[in-house]
Amino acid sequence: MSTLFPQDAPHTQPVGIARLAAEGKSIAEGHNVDYISLENRSVLTRCNSPRVPFAWQINPFRGCEFACKYCYARYTHEFMEMRDGLDFERKIYVKQHVAWLLRQELKQVRAGQSIAIGTATDPYQPAERKFGITRAILEEFARHEGLSLSLVTKSDLIVRDLDLLYAISRKNRLSVHVTVTTTNADLARLLEPRAPRPDLRFKAVGKLTLAGIRTSINCAPILPAITDAPAELEDIVRAAAAAQAERVAAMPLFLKPCSEKIFMPFLQEHFPHLVPVYKARFSGHAFLPVEYTRRISALMKKLCLKHGIGLNDESSRRAPQSLQALPEQPSLFS
Repeated sequence: MSTLFPQDAPHTQPVGIARLAAEGKSIAEGHNVDYISLENRSVLTRCNSPRVPFAWQINPFRGCEFACKYCYARYTHEFMEMRDGLDFERKIYVKQHVAWLLRQELKQVRAGQSIAIGTATDPYQPAERKFGITRAILEEFARHEGLSLSLVTKSDLIVRDLDLLYAISRKNRLSVHVTVTTTNADLARLLEPRAPRPDLRFKAVGKLTLAGIRTSINCAPILPAITDAPAELEDIVRAAAAAQAERVAAMPLFLKPCSEKIFMPFLQEHFPHLVPVYKARFSGHAFLPVEYTRRISALMKKLCLKHGIGLNDESSRRAPQSLQALPEQPSLFS
């Protein structure tokens, strides 16, 4: 029979990764950050996306303290029923038993398949100093041979593990990719509040290459009208060449809805004149027009050729052969 008394909907229990996250225990606190244990069931994740060049991925943590305003990976906390984009940088989940899990799961990796470390969260964020999860993963990789591995980071903490990286590179194919968005330290502090300064990252690249580790620079993301001026991009290429990096990869910004919720208020505070332009360009889609990507590719090709460094940029290979680099101008975003 019906009732006049309203009743609350039955409580839905979380499942999967959301349940594991809910069962996590607070294990430490940092500056506006909670570290929470995560009894994960797997450390090696299969990746079937045609957009990426790797078959497997590893993220030692869930969430990232670097708090990059443009970060595309904030959506990963939504899998744990966390809808506030700031939770991604304030609630860091520390995966447990990673070395043991990895040892079991490496049996799934077939010859020729590559493994990428740090695809969604930085493996050398501040939490790594406390918990050493990334080092435990590298220690396990050092026991194996014949693997194809890549590692992406914004942190100079990576040089702590030079001994392991060298040992891994002796028996496996290893590449390291250090991300640098701008050489301007003040701008970097706005965009990536808790990441190490750009100059420290370039110093780390120099140490890695000196140790014989194949190391490249990720110039990513390139932010229209903020970091895409030809002179600024040349500063990155010049510094990469000076650090003897093997290549530079150039990737324009793409803005997922979860990232937009953080990025647009940031833009309103620091670059209010760009808000209408960004809203128009990203309205209804996450990627910039292909013409912009081609123009960036042409310019980066010119700069890398000038400074004697390789360019790793898929879009440049798809661009028409007759495309010419743009003349010097304040920004390519037009």
